[in-house]
Amino acid sequence: MHDILPADTPRWRHVEQVIIDVIRSYGYQEIRLPVVEKTELFSRSIGEYTDIVTKEMYTFRDRNDEMLTLRPEGTAGCVRAGLDHGLFHNQVLKLWYAGPMFRRERPQKGRHRQFHQIGIEVFGLKGPDIDAEILLMCARLWRRLELDGIALQINTLGTPQTRNRYRAVLAGYFATRRDRLDDDSLKRLEHNPLRILDSKNPDMQEIIREAPAIQDFLDAESAAHFAGLRKILDAAGIRYTVNPLLARGLDYYGKTVFEWTTDRLGAQGTVCAGGRYDGLVGDFGGNPLPAIGCALGLERLLALVHPDIKAAGADRPHVFLILTEGAAQEGFRLAETLRNELPGLILWTQCGGGTFKSQFRKADRSGAVLALILGEEELKTGTAGVKSLRDDSEQETVAWPDLPAALRKKLSGYLNLS
Repeated sequence: MHDILPADTPRWRHVEQVIIDVIRSYGYQEIRLPVVEKTELFSRSIGEYTDIVTKEMYTFRDRNDEMLTLRPEGTAGCVRAGLDHGLFHNQVLKLWYAGPMFRRERPQKGRHRQFHQIGIEVFGLKGPDIDAEILLMCARLWRRLELDGIALQINTLGTPQTRNRYRAVLAGYFATRRDRLDDDSLKRLEHNPLRILDSKNPDMQEIIREAPAIQDFLDAESAAHFAGLRKILDAAGIRYTVNPLLARGLDYYGKTVFEWTTDRLGAQGTVCAGGRYDGLVGDFGGNPLPAIGCALGLERLLALVHPDIKAAGADRPHVFLILTEGAAQEGFRLAETLRNELPGLILWTQCGGGTFKSQFRKADRSGAVLALILGEEELKTGTAGVKSLRDDSEQETVAWPDLPAALRKKLSGYLNLS
């Protein structure tokens, strides 16, 4: 679990804001979910025998003797919130959320025990068009973040009936090759052989490639849904690969599943993944409701974003106010007036005193565009010195009432002041 330091937060905030702006432009609304949920919520939704539940969750018993868990993913909490508050009644919901998730994994590049996601969930739409919209939205995100080399893989897991038939075939296939299975796959063989396809063990890849493909067992409904998705993606020019081995690591998925991957992050190459979970709301006691969602891993996206891409001038002041000791009272009043008149202005006031020379050094190191100088002479005349710190232009003297207009003009190239 890592601290995110002030030098890094501007890049985080920039990437988060780009993602949120794009998501909101497609009509999604924000929901904020608890970090802690009852353990049963995840064991029921994710799957009792998945690696997440058996190995990775941070679970503890609270003072009321209830088992609680730090959320390892967001979909289950989103479904729980929808049911608790009656949000699913006769309406379509398009939601997004952001925040930390927790899994006790072996830390490595692109994988942390506390990691951050932005999730997208849609409830109440059953056609392939919403599947396609989410993938088109992701493609737009990569363009906005100026990312390349992110490839889309898609698959269909069919209806529950399809998966039951396919699961039986897979179980028979892997059972005859039991001596080639690793320990995790042997456990999955007993509970959900479909998840053997999700194994990342290099020694397992040959036997997995030779396994029967789910496409040979698809029902007509799932085949038509998948074909409809592909037609929309083809028409929109979205490149993709059909990966018949793509199963995802959570048991609630069915029909469409997908991953956006890169080869720039080593073994942890998935930057966004998701799929349909049409049965999950019903499993939690609600009326059956079609649903689809995905999550974007912020740590992995930030590792791909060019280091120079950040919010322009993020966290740097536009104006640094330099004060003599006797000008503090008037200086703070003037600073508040300028913040009132120029929303969006970042103005730093030099607290702690110091000589003019030392304050100018701090102003220059801060990255400020302008220094605003208020000394004894300026106090007498009701003016302030305005000095550019980014070019050699002459210092100007401006009366206090004229400062908002003067700063607006001088900062027009740095900030769109409202």
